[in-house]
Amino acid sequence: MEYIYAFINAFKGSLNWTWKSILFEVPWYSNFFWGLVLISLLVWGLEMLFPWRKNQSAFRKDFWLDGFYMFFNFFVFSIVISGFYKVLEIFFNSIGITAKTLAIIDLSTLPAWSQLLIFFIVLDFVQWFTHTLLHKIPFLWQYHKVHHSVKEMGFAAHLRYHWMENILYKPLKTFGLMILGGFEPEQAYIVHFIAIAIGHFNHSNIKITWGPLKYIINNPVMHLYHHSYTLPKGSYGVNFGISLSLWDYIFKTNYIPEDSGTIRLGFEGDDTFPKNFLGQNLYGFNRKKQTHKKD
Repeated sequence: MEYIYAFINAFKGSLNWTWKSILFEVPWYSNFFWGLVLISLLVWGLEMLFPWRKNQSAFRKDFWLDGFYMFFNFFVFSIVISGFYKVLEIFFNSIGITAKTLAIIDLSTLPAWSQLLIFFIVLDFVQWFTHTLLHKIPFLWQYHKVHHSVKEMGFAAHLRYHWMENILYKPLKTFGLMILGGFEPEQAYIVHFIAIAIGHFNHSNIKITWGPLKYIINNPVMHLYHHSYTLPKGSYGVNFGISLSLWDYIFKTNYIPEDSGTIRLGFEGDDTFPKNFLGQNLYGFNRKKQTHKKD
């Protein structure tokens, strides 16, 4: 019964918090609902004012589908899955595995600025590593195809992904937190909002490279080639960076042959890939389609 009560309480708590966020009844720094809306409107506005691909409509192909994905993945699915993660937390605690089991750094003893910096770098590396697995492991690639089915790039494509990716990302991000002593800095909301903003920019129809910082911070030019239909021969993917491009330059997975922004996006066989939300989210479970061609 303990697990059932924990599941229900976590689900209700997550649902209640989201509803309060919509009603502006939570502190602004934890209001990710309206934070996401504001960041989306700002980046979309910049897309319309400074379009990289001049012929691409502000309401590009799949604009509304991607908008639905954005709120579904960020809120609806998070609410649904919250109870399961609480049950897992209780289970692991019962067998002696806690948030501090794997700790190698105690963030709580460091200055606030260094807490945030280390938190940001560790979690971004975990996401970069997870992202490479989504491309390299065939059965994971079947789910990640949803994100790569985007044919015209825009800010909302950032959160267009199969719900199964949450199942993989969340535990690995939790693992990253365990390395940090299970400690999330008090001002961690700054990191989360920055990550949302960078992710939106990376998928936007805006040509930004950040100058010399392109070797550290990811950018739309670099990320567009991550979505390229044609990749280097023998490659399972390039430019896996989430917020930081640093990892791609370190591990030699960077690739930017030109910057016109007019390349074909997608993957081999995407002409038969489902075009609707339901079909895309059922696709990965069809084992007859377990192929891994993306070159």
